[in-house]
Parts: sequence; C-alpha cells; structure tokens
Amino acid sequence: MNGVASTLRFDFLAAHAAPAAAAGDPPKLDPMALVLHASIPVKLVIIVLVAFSLLCWVVIFAKALHIARARSDSARFMKAFDTAGTLDGLAQQGLSNFRGSPFARIFATGYDEMVRLTKGERGKRLDEAQGTHVESITRRAAAAEVTHLESWMSLLGTIGSTAPFIGLFGTVYGIMDAFLSIGNQQSANLPVVAPKIAEALIATAIGLVAAIPSVMAYNFFARRVGELSDVMESFALDVASRAKLGGV
Repeated sequence: MNGVASTLRFDFLAAHAAPAAAAGDPPKLDPMALVLHASIPVKLVIIVLVAFSLLCWVVIFAKALHIARARSDSARFMKAFDTAGTLDGLAQQGLSNFRGSPFARIFATGYDEMVRLTKGERGKRLDEAQGTHVESITRRAAAAEVTHLESWMSLLGTIGSTAPFIGLFGTVYGIMDAFLSIGNQQSANLPVVAPKIAEALIATAIGLVAAIPSVMAYNFFARRVGELSDVMESFALDVASRAKLGGV
C-alpha cells in the first residue's frame, strides 16, 4: 500500500509540476509584436523606412519599363534612320511608332527646325549660321532627353543614401531606451533589455531593405542611361550634319 501511495503521490506532483514549469518559460519575441509595441520614435522611423521601401519599388518598376521601351523603340528607329534615303523620307514614314524613342524626338526637333529655316524647300543646303543653329537645337534636345531618362533616379539615390542612417537613428534610440529601462528598473535581465534592442535592430534591418535595392537599381539605370546618352550625342550631330546638306 505504501508503494502504491508513493507512486500516486509522484504522479500527482509531476502532473502539477509540468504546468508550473511551462508557465515559467520565458515568452518568445515576435518581430511584429515588437514593432507594434515599440516606442513612438522607433515606430516613426519604421513607418518612414517602409514608405521609402514601397516608393523605391514603384520607381524601380516604372523606370525599368521606361528605359526598356526607350531602348527597344530606339533600336527600331535607328534601323529606319539608317535605311532612309533622306530625312524627308523618314519623316514621311511617320514617327508615331517610335514614341518611346528619345532618338525619334531628337530627329523630329532637328527636322522641324530644318524645314522652318528652308521654308519647306527640299534639298536646300543650310548656310554656316543656320547649320550651327540646327546643331545647337539638336544637342539641346539630346540633353533634354537625357534629363528625361534620368527622372526619378535622384529619388533612388536619395533613398539609398539616407535610409541606412534613418535606420541607424532608430537603432541608437532603441538602444538608448534599453539602457534607460535598465537604469529605471535597476535590472539588466534579458527580458528587460532584449525587446528594446530587438526593435532597434529591426529598424536597421528595414533601413537596409530599403537602401540596398535603391542603390543597385540606381547603378543599373545610370549605366543604361549612360549608354543611351553617349549615342544620343553623336546622333544629334549626325542629324545636324545631314540637315546642313539639305536633308540627304
């Protein structure tokens, strides 16, 4: 009987000890819960960085479509330009199929100026002053097209350069808040320090998530725009040279 009683007592103690042990387990840290319960400055930092990240991806997709269309339409226009016998012949084909091409707009600017100076007379050569004027017009058109291709890229550069520092500000504030909690509670236990340090590091992580794609996209688009701008400069001079010869 004593053995049976001892066994029952052991089972009873074990059954009640398990919930007690489970109740004493430290709570697990959830990143979303940390963000929701973060201090107001850290929340503001996270909101700004999330907005930067979303804006970054919107600009990346829009700029990728813009440059892809410019490259494809320009490739088709350059084939038409090289095979056209005269500038008049190319203009008569119509430029509506090359609306995304900056080269087509440069050509249209130079051609319209040539027609204005010659008063519509075909094959008439321009004098030196008129030729210089057309060259200036086409080069300005090329510079305007480069500026158009670079639109919104400065925003990517700004996000890429500032997002890590904004995240760092959130990290510094979170760590400072953690030390203040240690001083106020007179305790350096992990349950006191860990949540605030974790929310601070989340701000740094979100800052890097916003900055890394921005920097990579900026460098990629800058290289693509640079390739187009180099060709546009020479193309503007080519249009001006042919305009001086009467559009041949």
